[in-house]
Formats: sequence, C-alpha cells, structure tokens
Amino acid sequence: MAFASQMPSREFLWDVFNRVDRDRSGYISAEELQVALSNGTWTPFNPETVRLMIGKWKWSRDFVPNNNLNVYEWQLILMFLYSGMFDKQNRGQVSFEDFGALWKYVTDWQNCFRSFDRDNSGNIDRNELKTALVTFGYRLNDGIIDILLRKYDRSGNGVIFFDDFIQCCIVLYTLTSAFRQYDTDQDGVITIHYEQFLSMVFSLKV
Repeated sequence: MAFASQMPSREFLWDVFNRVDRDRSGYISAEELQVALSNGTWTPFNPETVRLMIGKWKWSRDFVPNNNLNVYEWQLILMFLYSGMFDKQNRGQVSFEDFGALWKYVTDWQNCFRSFDRDNSGNIDRNELKTALVTFGYRLNDGIIDILLRKYDRSGNGVIFFDDFIQCCIVLYTLTSAFRQYDTDQDGVITIHYEQFLSMVFSLKV
C-alpha cells in the first residue's frame, strides 16, 4: 500500500500561500497554516495537530528502526521524519518552500487515512482505528484502543477525524520511540526510576 502523492503545482501552492501570508512576510504562522489547510480539500484542522506538524518539536535522530519493520511502519517513519523539516529555521513559521513539502506531507497522510476509512465516512471508527494500528505494527489491547478513541474523538461520536488521526499516530509513535530507548532487550517491559519516568515524559514535546 503506497501513501505517496504527487506534489501540487507550484502555481497552486503559491496562490494558497499568498492568500494566507497576510503580512507578506514570506512566512506563515501556525494560525495561518491552519487557514491554509482549511482552504484546501480538508475541514478546519485541529490547532494542536498543526503545531505538531509545523516543527516546534524535533524527532530524535538517534532512533534507528530495526529491520523487522513492515512496509506500513516504514511508510509512517518516512512521513514522521518529514515533520521535523517544515520549520528549518526554528522560527515557529513556515516558508513557501517548506510549505510545499508540508502540503505534500498532509496529502500523503490523507491517502493513508482514506485507506483505512473503509466505509468512506470521512472518519475512522474504533474497528478501523484498530485495523490501522495493527497494520502499523502496534499490538494494543482493547483497553488502550478505547483510551485512544476517547482522547482523539473531539466530536464525542466514537470516531476520529483526519487531523486527529495524524495527531494520534504521531503521539503514539513518539511515546513508543521513547519507550524503546529503555527497552533494550525488546521484550515490551522496562524498569525505570520515578525521576527517569518524569524526565522521559516531560522531554517529549507532544
């Protein structure tokens, strides 16, 4: 299953970028980016998802995936690595060149989302979420699936929308990556001191 999409034309992206770059600074903020994404083919984005994508945090470059990852996990890792590239100057803003890459990133996520939205409802229900996470290599019990659904179901209807699906996957990947740094024997069990736990949690910019 391939999630990659074609990059939109430069003219299309330039038109969208100029419409949201209100102060003509050559950069767009997180708030402006939310408007830009809303003016595309998507409903208004969760501001927290926009914050994650704009690059106010960085993925650890020390994480090296093992050779047992399946094709879906590799696809996700490649998309996750994009997320640290959209604010190269660490200004909390996105330039036009970075905006084009970010737009493609979101489109790739949309393709991923649609592949699991089997009933074409525009959202993912509990069973579809579980299928997606299993496909990505996560073996989570039903209790954890229910927790994720409650956390990222902003509508209260037992479903997760596109932008919240992105956020859910990014946060889950971040937590899993942090856990694996301590799980040296890869048995799914770690022993850490309380202060180590606090350090791990508060170091995660999610």
